[in-house]
Amino acid sequence: MERTQMPNESTGAPLDIIAASLRRERARAGLSLTEVARRAGLAKSTLSQLESGAGNPSVETLWALGVALDVPFSRLVEPERQEVKVIRAGKGPTVFAEHADYACTLLSACPSAARRDIYLVSAEPGIPRRSDPHMSGVVEHTVLCAGRARIGIMDDPVELLPGDYICYPGDVPHIFEALEPGTFGVEISEYN
Repeated sequence: MERTQMPNESTGAPLDIIAASLRRERARAGLSLTEVARRAGLAKSTLSQLESGAGNPSVETLWALGVALDVPFSRLVEPERQEVKVIRAGKGPTVFAEHADYACTLLSACPSAARRDIYLVSAEPGIPRRSDPHMSGVVEHTVLCAGRARIGIMDDPVELLPGDYICYPGDVPHIFEALEPGTFGVEISEYN
């Protein structure tokens, strides 16, 4: 299957930020490279490469590492905080799915007093983005901005049109399936 180039594909998530974040969070958790790799279901060599700034991690890999480290996905891709933040269309830390035409751009990481992250997600028809459960208590909110998609828990997704909103548990298997080209929305992951 030929992959359609998604917005932001030329920029991607900065590997140096991901590498530093992985090292910082692993040290904070007091876990060895071997233990984090085991918990995330990755080869130790893969995690070692990512911590050294090599490799090209997928959304699935970073979510698995976030779960293994018990941190939000955003903590692995967000650069240091700024006073004023503007992210122009087509820019920002973006990570792509491994098996679906799906991209996730972090728009706002959770401030220290809150427990949420905001993403712009874009997808194209084809293989749907199937997500494994995130950390316990995660709730996902999505507002579809353009296109048409089936979104929600794996067993009972809901078809959404532009302007529609859905809220569902993110700690169970869930799906984002684009039904039209150019589908995108804003997703908020809320951590309890």
